[in-house]
Amino acid sequence: MNLFSSIYLPLFISVGLSFCQNAPLPEKVDQLTVLSYNIHHSNPPSIPDSIDLKAIAKVIIESEAEIVGLQEVDVFTKRSGSSVHMAKELAELAGFDYYYFSKGIDFQGGEYGTAIISKYPMSLTETIPLPGKEGTEPRTLSLATIDLGKGKSLLFANTHMDFSSDSLALVQAKAITETLKSSELPLILMGDMNSTPESPAIQLFETYLAQSCPDFCPPTIPVINPKKTIDFILYSEGKGLNVVSHEVISETYASDHLPVKAVFEIE
Repeated sequence: MNLFSSIYLPLFISVGLSFCQNAPLPEKVDQLTVLSYNIHHSNPPSIPDSIDLKAIAKVIIESEAEIVGLQEVDVFTKRSGSSVHMAKELAELAGFDYYYFSKGIDFQGGEYGTAIISKYPMSLTETIPLPGKEGTEPRTLSLATIDLGKGKSLLFANTHMDFSSDSLALVQAKAITETLKSSELPLILMGDMNSTPESPAIQLFETYLAQSCPDFCPPTIPVINPKKTIDFILYSEGKGLNVVSHEVISETYASDHLPVKAVFEIE
């Protein structure tokens, strides 16, 4: 049990992992493409009250990502459809064999949170509640061990942090780093951090992890004339991961955030 789990809140173990035993693994393990995407519950902002799963899936497919961290995901909610498991359906539409949904809150008869979808098998999935304060939305960190084949694995972490104050974001960043810093596996952390590069939260992350955009992180919101960088991909340096490229994808229809893509070389 990690330090955060023992001090703050009990561990919540996966109940939403989709598993396809006979799914073939992608052949290449020397490079890995990942994507972080706040999908705005698959609602194109220009069309209120609409849901367009195919638009989100198209972005994922065209990114050629093999592992994706999604934020603002609905499962069986009134606004998105009481029969719609968004994590499962996006995985299927985009051609991914594995998905894991992490509930943040109960919402409109269903659940709302984050998700990890992967073309590689996932195991040891966990949803860890993050510290909060009264009047703010509960936030979580989701974890999955990814089996890349040929004896290679990594720890993949996805989160959507609080936006209400730098102080709470910093508390959540401390909890996340306490959870992740003892990992012996190569590590990728991504998500909507709701914090800018100069913020205390991101500065703290950078004491343990490197950004996939080492020199300049292009802005990710708003999608038209973006001005702020709040969506990030970070990784453990010196553990067999090296950044090949970082890109903010200019997709302005599907969500109110731009997706962030990184390609890693795996040693």
